Amino acid sequence: MIPSRFGDGRRRRIGLLGGSFNPAHAGHLHVARHAMRALGLDQVWLMVSPGNPLKPRAGMAPLAERLASARGIADGRRVIATDIEKVLGTRFTADTLAKLRRRFPRAIFVFLIGADNLVQLPRWKSWRRIATSIALAVLPRPGWTRKALHGAAASVLRRQRCRPGALLASPKRATKRARWCFVSAREHAASATAIRAAALHP
Repeated sequence: MIPSRFGDGRRRRIGLLGGSFNPAHAGHLHVARHAMRALGLDQVWLMVSPGNPLKPRAGMAPLAERLASARGIADGRRVIATDIEKVLGTRFTADTLAKLRRRFPRAIFVFLIGADNLVQLPRWKSWRRIATSIALAVLPRPGWTRKALHGAAASVLRRQRCRPGALLASPKRATKRARWCFVSAREHAASATAIRAAALHP
């Protein structure tokens, strides 16, 4: 499903929050809402991955189930759950972002990631291309924030770090430079791993 409210050509600021959502939980919604307020986003898309190349398939619920889970926390208006990567036929973030920019040329995209993913970013396919092609906003994750801000990716991109209020101050520059920010927020303890474990051992 591709979000239908973006077919009118109006320029919008869209946060992209990708993940397995196995299952979706209150922490995802906390990140989406906080990013909207801090960055002035019009919408956040919860992009439910068909299959994360860096995660094992064991224990991964079917896409339809995970998408339903994400829709359960979305409001369908400002926070939208989508399986757009399945529609686009992509599995790697760099490829997804490239296709999204072609499909929505007037959109101003911001890629939202947790601090844990900033630590893992150098393992992603074409991670430097990702960092130079889209504004990046990093949000706290329990146990990961300090490590992320002192990690390899943060070090490589240190000269491009800016304040959240300046991230989209110049949209053209933000889409052509490795510009990123850290969005301070209360850490949310919800964890999909913990939710799955609790379901197995109630």
